[in-house]
Amino acid sequence: MRVFPRILSILVVAPAGLALGCAAPPPSEAPPASEPPGEERAESSVSLFDGESLAGWEGNLELFRVGDGAIVGGNLSEEIAQSEYLCTTGTYGDFELRLQARTSQESVNGGIQLRSRRTPDSPDVVGYQADMGLLGGDPPRNIWGALYDQSRRNELLAVPDQDGLAKVFRPGDWNDYRIRAEGPRIQIWINGYQTVDYTETDPEIELEGIIGLQVHRGPPAEVRYRNFEIEVLGGASAADESTE
Repeated sequence: MRVFPRILSILVVAPAGLALGCAAPPPSEAPPASEPPGEERAESSVSLFDGESLAGWEGNLELFRVGDGAIVGGNLSEEIAQSEYLCTTGTYGDFELRLQARTSQESVNGGIQLRSRRTPDSPDVVGYQADMGLLGGDPPRNIWGALYDQSRRNELLAVPDQDGLAKVFRPGDWNDYRIRAEGPRIQIWINGYQTVDYTETDPEIELEGIIGLQVHRGPPAEVRYRNFEIEVLGGASAADESTE
């Protein structure tokens, strides 16, 4: 997402144990960072990443690579001139995606694009982004698990309750990300805590598109993503179709 400037408009906040029906567990109940997301997998789930190559993905391979079983965006030696995205070659509509992510510093911004599309002749993408990072302020706001509209409305559509997120978030470590997109509804969880339950009201917004991984422009930084599993809801896997 673009860190500055930013418009904060529609806030669908997830207070602990309230409207979303999802109480934040105490830190001791959060699944260990070394393990993949711990909830039971559907039999139809498939991997989006083989842990060794970027097969099934496209983007700027000078900024994205595979390292230690993860997709790594950025570097720790040079400034990142512009935000870049590594994107799936297949498209997805209704799905549930699970993965783990971490950043080299807590302030580093990244994100997971969903139902998005490439912008012609540009490294940018248009679409929803499940966000990662800190939003400037005093104190800064943790936007892991927030929903941003990248290069379209350019605003946060929903943000997590800060107290609830703080109980489960692991600064500087792997965090479990779960994203469910079904019809106009998008739900997000961080380490089992629901941060967003958002329903799109604009009928013109696309409900299908690519999945992308962001590394944001700025000082030297790395964003790492691993343990991808996706379940396509109500249809064949776009990942399978894209490799035929």
